[in-house]
Amino acid sequence: MNSVYEGAIQDLIDELGQLPGVGPKSAQRIAFHIMEAETEDVERLRAALAAVKTRVKHCETCGNLAEGEQCSICLDPRRDQSTICVIEQAPDVQAIERTHAYRGLYHVLGGAIDPIRGIGPEQLRIRQLLARLQNSEVKEIVIATDPNIEGEATATYLARMLETMNIPTSRLALGLPVGGDLEYADEITLSRAFEGRRIM
Repeated sequence: MNSVYEGAIQDLIDELGQLPGVGPKSAQRIAFHIMEAETEDVERLRAALAAVKTRVKHCETCGNLAEGEQCSICLDPRRDQSTICVIEQAPDVQAIERTHAYRGLYHVLGGAIDPIRGIGPEQLRIRQLLARLQNSEVKEIVIATDPNIEGEATATYLARMLETMNIPTSRLALGLPVGGDLEYADEITLSRAFEGRRIM
């Protein structure tokens, strides 16, 4: 879409267009919404953006989003300490939590193995996962990477790494479409995938 605006409004449209999932038309709609909004609403948005950049970081234990050194899941003593679910990105935690089918801990890899984009195992939080498993009470690893080529490659790599540690490893199975993202899966599909997970 050709730009017909200039100055601050075009700069805002261009910046919004850089966000994932926001195309040129959506960027324009959001920009005009912000322009027409009350000053207090825009200030709240600005404050929320500033706060998330200064206060939110990654949990030292699992890599989930946290405002302290650890996330609320790692700090919760009611969670099942014997199971760790390995996922690609922090939004996957919320997708799984919505199912109420899993009560264990998580480990966020920070992506998936993707040689085309230059992402190998050393760019992911695999070393931290292996360190967590040393002298721990973990009895099962659930690999819940996305069911696409990169997710499958990552799951296979993890399964081989974990084989030497004699910890049973399972993979989410039933209900998840190939090429899909966990973040967008509905609760029933994810629940069935957990119930139907298989030993690798």
